[in-house]
Amino acid sequence: MARIAGVNIPTNKRVLIALQYIHGIGQKSARDIVTKVGLDDTRRVNQLTDAEVLQIRETIDKDFTVEGDLRRENSMNIKRLMDLACYRGLRHRKGLPVRGQRTHTNARTRKGPAKPIAGKKK
Repeated sequence: MARIAGVNIPTNKRVLIALQYIHGIGQKSARDIVTKVGLDDTRRVNQLTDAEVLQIRETIDKDFTVEGDLRRENSMNIKRLMDLACYRGLRHRKGLPVRGQRTHTNARTRKGPAKPIAGKKK
């Protein structure tokens, strides 16, 4: 099992797919990494040599923000908005949709399950 950026990536999958198990690496980033290292698209992780895994690891460390650093950066950005008490920060603080979606009928993911109102009848 190859360990890259603190994540055990699956060994029986293609390298392009396996790299996407790392938080912060999607399809485009994975393809960029594979082409930069010079690997074939059809290679599987268990076919990689230690040197190739090391090259992938170094490329990710040098060019991408992934895993813990990315999560920390995102949470710091949200915390900054909340400390500023701007509109987006207030929406984050209240647990409501931030980007202008309607909340009258939807937004159950952000607001949680519907709470029954006592004495309300149609």
